[in-house]
Amino acid sequence: MKISFRLLLAVFTLFSFTGCETAQQVLSGMNTGGGALSTTEIAAGLKEALSIGTQNSNARLSSLDGFFGNAAIKILMPEEAQKVESSLRSIGLGSLVDKAILSMNRAAEDAAKSATPVFVNAIKQMTITDAVGILKGGDYAATDYFKTKTTEPLTNAFRPVIEKALTKTDATKYWNDVFSAYNKFAAKPINTDLAGYVTEKSLAGIFHEVGQEEQKIRKDPAARVTELLKKVFGS
Repeated sequence: MKISFRLLLAVFTLFSFTGCETAQQVLSGMNTGGGALSTTEIAAGLKEALSIGTQNSNARLSSLDGFFGNAAIKILMPEEAQKVESSLRSIGLGSLVDKAILSMNRAAEDAAKSATPVFVNAIKQMTITDAVGILKGGDYAATDYFKTKTTEPLTNAFRPVIEKALTKTDATKYWNDVFSAYNKFAAKPINTDLAGYVTEKSLAGIFHEVGQEEQKIRKDPAARVTELLKKVFGS
């Protein structure tokens, strides 16, 4: 019998509120080919699913072109700077803009390496209330849980890494070059917090990829890469 993500959480919640005996009675009717699921397997399956999903997404994003090569999350010029970009390209400074964009994405890829410990900590701290919230939520409930629990610590972790990476990849230099060149022809200079912008876009990319992983584990049997996940989520 196939056990849905919602049913998994429902049983996990039932165990917490009614005790082991009642939950075990429910679990005894859930044969998955390898025997009834234990309450320990229920809790472990949930946390393992989240751990695998976040580790997979973070590994992709922290690799070369993890951001730059992904059209869905590639960091481009801020909206307020797009007119600047167009103007610079029209006067033959497109390569300067391209270098600035590449450097922003390289900084995001560098920062993504520090995301996994933050997610792991959030998973370890998951409570029954959190499980109920995910149960009542939609298809991205787990991702929304992570947004609530990790946005602040991720921002704190990413910002200094991004600032350092922007300097290392010369992004700050390219950014300054771009706007210095533009400001020579502009009546109103543009001043944007580059590190803050890249941090914000990096987090958006992280959560986008975590959401994609959540959908895989919910709906795609091939994404259940361990025996525990196959037993808990499979048939």
